[in-house]
Amino acid sequence: MKHPHKSLPKKRHKSDREFQQQIKSKLARKLAAQRQKDESIWFNLGMIGLVGWSITIPTLLGIALGIWIDKTSTSQYSWTLMMLFIGLILGCLNAWFWVQQQSTNQ
Repeated sequence: MKHPHKSLPKKRHKSDREFQQQIKSKLARKLAAQRQKDESIWFNLGMIGLVGWSITIPTLLGIALGIWIDKTSTSQYSWTLMMLFIGLILGCLNAWFWVQQQSTNQ
C-alpha cells in the first residue's frame, strides 16, 4: 500500500519554487518602483541644472580667455568670439559625456 505522504514533498517542493518565484518578482517590481520614485521632478531639475552648468562654465572661461587675448595682442580676428564657440563646444561635449555616463550607470 502506498503512503499518501510520499507524494506530498514533491508538491510542496513545487509550491516552494513557485513561492520563491513570486517573492523574486515582487521584489523586482518593488525595486523598480523605488528607482522610479527616486527620479522625481526635483531629481530631473537637478540634472538639468548640472548639465547647464557643465556647459556654462567652459563657455564663460572661453569668453574670459578670449577677452584677455584680445586685450594683450592685436589681431584681425575676434578671439573672444572664437573662444566663446570653443568653450561652448567643449561644454556641450562635457555635458554629453556626463549624461552618457549617468545613463549607463542606471
